[in-house]
This record gives sequence, structure tokens and C-alpha cells, in this order.
Amino acid sequence: MHTVSLTHQLVAIQDDFDLDKIIESGQCFRPQKLSDGRYRFLSGSALLYLTPLGDGQYDAAWYGSDREYWVDYFDLGRNYAALRCSLAGQSSYLDKSLDFGQGIRILHQDPWEMLITFLISQRKSIPAIRTAVEHLARCCGEPLSAEGDEVFLFPTPQQLCGLSEAQLMGCGLGYRTRYIQNAAAQASSGTLDLGALAALPDDVLFSRLLELDGVGKKVANCVCLFGYGRTAMAPIDVWIQRLIDEEFGGRDPFPSYDQQAGIVQQYLFYYKRSTSRSVAHKK
Repeated sequence: MHTVSLTHQLVAIQDDFDLDKIIESGQCFRPQKLSDGRYRFLSGSALLYLTPLGDGQYDAAWYGSDREYWVDYFDLGRNYAALRCSLAGQSSYLDKSLDFGQGIRILHQDPWEMLITFLISQRKSIPAIRTAVEHLARCCGEPLSAEGDEVFLFPTPQQLCGLSEAQLMGCGLGYRTRYIQNAAAQASSGTLDLGALAALPDDVLFSRLLELDGVGKKVANCVCLFGYGRTAMAPIDVWIQRLIDEEFGGRDPFPSYDQQAGIVQQYLFYYKRSTSRSVAHKK
């Protein structure tokens, strides 16, 4: 266990920013609210703790990165309050989603982690995805100790290549094990250069991701949106397809939002999933 020192800094965020909603928004699987009130975020080899102090003030403590890394991670260069105002009035359902989801943001996460976690996500609930991802990190990710908190970084391609099929299956990956092995082998050998893909236009990036074993349209869109910040990409999963059928008469509304399509998708997804679960719990 490697003990690391954190860099602390007081930061102010006056725009829409709700850590609980961000964690529950379905785009990330490792961030947690800790028992001491801190919120922990992991992305690649970077670690962040945010402690809310009130009035948009936070104690930020990070390792393996700098302030600008997390500014980009939380998309703090975009004004989400103004964006919500610009989107309001187009449909009553979207208005409800924008109000309900106030505080969520599109996270710009590590592309490698997004590829693997969304490969794992297929036909799994969010709690099950989180469990599988955490098992994988604990199985071969680098262990760190930061101010009394023990964490495991997300495994590198090389670390995943060191796991046997049985070890991967033991992490709850099931049939997705083959997809993880193939992605790790390509990334480790350099056949798949996720860093270089960042220079590709949206459509070419999407097509390249579809060439990978186990990557369909939904996973490719998720990696584009959450790993590369391509906000014109709107993933369609079972929740969104249900929403399209029930609220938009079967018509896909996202192309009309152009570069904001992925952000609109996130508000709609969060509202649909949250309210559907609430209704189910009341029955």
C-alpha cells in the first residue's frame, strides 16, 4: 500500500453542481460519498476528495493531477445554469428533467476506464456495475493510502493483461470477460491507442470504437460522451428508448439538440431512471 500526500486547496463553484446527483447520474461508477462527508473521485491515476463547506465552497484535495485536470473533469468551463435556461420551454417533460437534474454535469473521464466500465455495464444494473468495477480494481489496481482512506486505482491495460480468465470471471464479468481481455491486449500492445483517438472527429471516433469486440452503439456513444467529452453523442439504452417511446412518440429527439444532445440525454436519463424507481418503490 503506497501512502500518498494530498494537495489541499479551497475552491468555489457557483454554477449548478450537486455531488450526490453527479454520483447517481449513471455516467460514473467509482465516485463515492464517504462516511466522513467527503466525496471521493477517481479517474485513471488521479484521486480527488471534495468536502462541501457551504455556499459553493469546497475543500479540494488531490493526488496525481492538478487543479486544471479536475476543472476539465467536471466540465467547469461550461455554464450549466445558463444551459438549462436556454433549453427550457421546448417540452414539459424536458423542463421537468432540467429542474429535477439541476446540479448534474457531464464528467470528462478517463477513456480507458470508460471503455472497460461500459463494456462491463452491458445487461447489468448500476449497483452491479459498481461492484464488478470495484472488484476489478481491487484485483490488480495500484493500492493507495491517502489520509487514512485506502483506494485502488483503475487497472492499466498491462495490469489487466496479467489476470487470468478465471480471475476476471471472479470479478463478476461473465461473458464480458472476452471483451475485457481483447481490449486490454490491444491497448497494451498499442494496436488500440485511446489517446490518439481523441484527435478524431465524432463520426470517425464512433466508428473506430465500434470495431472493438463487444462494443455496440450504446457503449461507443457512452465512451465518446463520457470519455472524450463529445457532447453531440447521445447514448440510447433501455431507459432512454423507453422514454423516447413514451414521451416523444417514438421519435428520437436528440439530433435536434446538436452539440448539446449528450447533455440533454443525461438530464432525461437521470429523471426517467430516478422517477421510475421511485414509483416502483411505492408500489
